[in-house]
Amino acid sequence: MTEKELKPLSENEMSEETVEERLSESQEDKDVVIQAIDELADRASEIDKLKDELEQTTDKWKRQAAEFQNYRRRTEQEKARAVSLGKSLVIQQLLDVVDDFHRSLEATAQAELESEGELSAAYQSLKSGVELVYQKLMSELERLGVHPIDSVGKPFDEDEHEAIMQQEAAEGEETGIVLSEIQRGYRMGDKVLRHARVVVST
Repeated sequence: MTEKELKPLSENEMSEETVEERLSESQEDKDVVIQAIDELADRASEIDKLKDELEQTTDKWKRQAAEFQNYRRRTEQEKARAVSLGKSLVIQQLLDVVDDFHRSLEATAQAELESEGELSAAYQSLKSGVELVYQKLMSELERLGVHPIDSVGKPFDEDEHEAIMQQEAAEGEETGIVLSEIQRGYRMGDKVLRHARVVVST
């Protein structure tokens, strides 16, 4: 290009055609800018829409996660209750066997008193075997958290005791005290497996 070609035209040199071309170019530039602004506005609107969708999806996911946590906690609690219930039902059946062993050992003690120690070696062997089985059974129950309820000499508690008989208290003794046990009671943790059947002073 020559220097003459680069020189801008003066107002006198501008023809009507040149003015129209420049106005047309200016209008095209405006249209391009307006179109770009419209595109940006559309994109901003789309971004807002996507943000709303993301928030809704996030809220929905959080609610589902919370519901799942609650469901899992309820399931674990129900499972623990079922296991505890099953264990307590089995142990309650075993308590009758424990009672039988306990009565057997009391009978051996009574027999020894009556015979004044003149019992055979076979009897002593049998007694030792029964004691060993009883001790193992009680150790297993203790390992499972099962303990006998300490009743004799304690105030009567309807949450732990069942009064089978009443006996008049001696002079100077308190009333409402457990005097003896007819059947031993047991508890597992905070739960009473079997109430102690007792004689209470009145």
